[in-house]
Amino acid sequence: MRAMILAAGRGERMRPLTDTCPKPLLDVGGKPLIVWHIEKLAAAGVTDLVINHAWLGQRVEETLGDGRQWGVHIRYSPESTALETAGGIAHALPLLGDAPFMVINGDIFTDYDFAQLRPVMARMAQNAECSGHLVLMPKADYPTGRDLAVDTAGYAKAAGAGDVPMTFAGIAVYTPAFFAEVPQDQPSPLLPHFLRAMTARQMTAEVFTGQWLDVGTVERLAAANDLVRSGG
Repeated sequence: MRAMILAAGRGERMRPLTDTCPKPLLDVGGKPLIVWHIEKLAAAGVTDLVINHAWLGQRVEETLGDGRQWGVHIRYSPESTALETAGGIAHALPLLGDAPFMVINGDIFTDYDFAQLRPVMARMAQNAECSGHLVLMPKADYPTGRDLAVDTAGYAKAAGAGDVPMTFAGIAVYTPAFFAEVPQDQPSPLLPHFLRAMTARQMTAEVFTGQWLDVGTVERLAAANDLVRSGG
């Protein structure tokens, strides 16, 4: 089983910290933020990892190496300029193989158990009609993007009247086919591809209510460190 960690963002809202340190390497509880993901993926039995990078990407490779110290194997998908989320994943497809794979945003902090996605990956491998699966969260008290929802059959959809609005948690499973129409060498955001798959009822979802932070600002980086200090 393979997973991709998205680590190519510039981290503009984290400046000046990210002027000299790529956002995935910012310290949370005494280790880089991205290492929390690597350790949790290894514990879930997902040891074949792909990490994309752009801004200060060489620092990411120098720090993480081939991943052997965490019991994983890391390969890198460098981007000369950031390709946004869908573009970055499409660019990395040659490294991700033919089976469904996990994708985790490198700038979240969560206690989600990635092992829960193993049966999802197995199901998607057998069901060609399902090309994606999203982990959704109750809305946070700060802006987090388009409101989504889950219908009664477990399919993801754009939130409408009467729906409980949810936020994409930055944790998902995709098949390579999900990105078949995404150019591999130009920026492409993820939302339009989400909406296309949702309209075709090709994307399922689950709701997670545990610990989760979008570590996108200096204040939320401090909040992540507070969680670690408090044992949260």
